[in-house]
Amino acid sequence: MQNECRLSIITVNYNGLDDTCELLETIPLISGIEVIVVDNGSHHDEAAIIHSRYPFVTAIRSEKNLGFAGGNNLGIRSAHGKYLFFVNNDTLFYKEKNSDKKDEVVKAIDALINRLDSADDIGMVCPKIRFSWDDSPIQFTGYTPLSRITLRNASIGCGEPDHGQYDTPHPTPYAHGAAMLAKREAVERAGLMPECYFLYYEELDWSLMFARSGYSIWYDPNFTIFHKESQTTGQGSPLRCYYISRNRLLFTRRNVGYPQCLLTYVYLLLVVFPRDMIMHLIHGRFAHALSTLRGVLHFLRGKEGKQPE
Repeated sequence: MQNECRLSIITVNYNGLDDTCELLETIPLISGIEVIVVDNGSHHDEAAIIHSRYPFVTAIRSEKNLGFAGGNNLGIRSAHGKYLFFVNNDTLFYKEKNSDKKDEVVKAIDALINRLDSADDIGMVCPKIRFSWDDSPIQFTGYTPLSRITLRNASIGCGEPDHGQYDTPHPTPYAHGAAMLAKREAVERAGLMPECYFLYYEELDWSLMFARSGYSIWYDPNFTIFHKESQTTGQGSPLRCYYISRNRLLFTRRNVGYPQCLLTYVYLLLVVFPRDMIMHLIHGRFAHALSTLRGVLHFLRGKEGKQPE
């Protein structure tokens, strides 16, 4: 298997059996492609169910929730492919139901691989990502750079209808965690995904690890993936508030040099944190406010990994 495998498709499942099965229905089953599903501490053994339904899938059961990075890293350790394609389990390789577009998918993935192979210093490439609902507006066609001090950036084209206006491949400073195709050699040089975040900011940090290792990241629209977006945690959940508030401080500590990091800390702690707390309290989101506070306090106390129960 190891000598024959060209591409490893890796996805992490956490209590998301239906989403994961919908994704698997759109993945082409051909020679040279292996599919790995990491069941990341789901309440029930969903790995066993997935393997029974899809015998071609390598289903790995982790009794413990290892987080986004930890789950993907477990998949990397079991992968044999020269190229590693990380996709969220709430994505689809094509949107239309009851249709067979797998030949088109294979050609589109080949286009991404060709982009990777077009230069030695390209370590990762991301496809176009569109939301799966309605007319599938754009979610990602590349990122703008992080601003100084505030560390803010934008996903290019997010929310716009797709009229082909972003169909030119180009470098992007950061990968989008919903769909990332990487060279194995680049992963081995840059290192595995940082597991200290548990959830959110991992791919941003990992992108900088690739950059420090001499690799660029590209956006290539020859393949489009459709994303249901945050079916697991929810866009505005207290869980998200916790990790966002903690991890943006953690990201600053790991990636922003002195003295800029001091200004960033001041901005985050004296501007962003009070603003978020006030907005949560005004709207009666007391659980969100508590989670935001806990995130900041846990960072200041040096707690990393999974949010304490």
